[in-house]
Amino acid sequence: MDIQKYIDIAIELAINYVPQVLLAIVTLFIGLFIIKRIVRVLDKAFKHQKLDQSLVGFLHSLISIILKILLFITVAGMVGVQMTSFIAILWAAGLAIGLALQGSLANFAGGVLILFFKPFKVWDYIVSSLWEWYVEQIQIFNTILKTRDDRLVILPNGELSNGAIDNYSGLEKRRVDVDIGVAYDTDIDTVRDILLEILHEHKDIPQDPNPRVLVHELWDSAIIMRCRFWALTPDSFRIRYDINESAKKEFDTANIEIPFPQQDIHHYYENKWPEGAPTEVEV
Repeated sequence: MDIQKYIDIAIELAINYVPQVLLAIVTLFIGLFIIKRIVRVLDKAFKHQKLDQSLVGFLHSLISIILKILLFITVAGMVGVQMTSFIAILWAAGLAIGLALQGSLANFAGGVLILFFKPFKVWDYIVSSLWEWYVEQIQIFNTILKTRDDRLVILPNGELSNGAIDNYSGLEKRRVDVDIGVAYDTDIDTVRDILLEILHEHKDIPQDPNPRVLVHELWDSAIIMRCRFWALTPDSFRIRYDINESAKKEFDTANIEIPFPQQDIHHYYENKWPEGAPTEVEV
């Protein structure tokens, strides 16, 4: 009789709760599918509105998380969890998680500050004392950076929002300095004329402000000539390489030496042999 009683209770529970659980599971999977579609549609809408790519990545993550939380609350209500109790549990869990994840909350605040004050945006080239990378994506807690050799680096937003950053892409144009060394016996006026001609003939170097060639420093083994000009920020790295290559070719044609580091060593030798030592050495 006791076994039959438990069987009856199990059957009653199955009749009462199995349909709810199955419906909740189906709702969960359908809801996740719908959320994915909604986020995808919103991404297309954001691109159509030409929103900043930094904001698009942040909104993508934020909307997805909010919709999933609402979905899980709905599913919990379908299986019989009381909303008041569930909210109380969420509040307590949220407090505990908040205390445990203070760093993540700081990263979230850092992401909000980055998007609000815009110290950099997607595809800017940023530099600090330890790294220099392109901004690939700004998310809720982290910023994904891409190195020049195609590596992805993930940095917390808290670090980026509190540290000193040099944004190479912050302005449309920037000044570029290219240093080239020549030998001391070289006529610097001739070198200046050659370098100025290279700067004037390059199609991507604006002539206003006018490019200049200066005697920058006198090193131990070379005179350092500095080519100073302005260029569009995206072109600045490529132009630097072009100037170095053109200068080497023109200097070779004009027989102008680009010296390597060297030193003069003076060795003083006094021919004194120890008493009793042989005067001839066989090798």
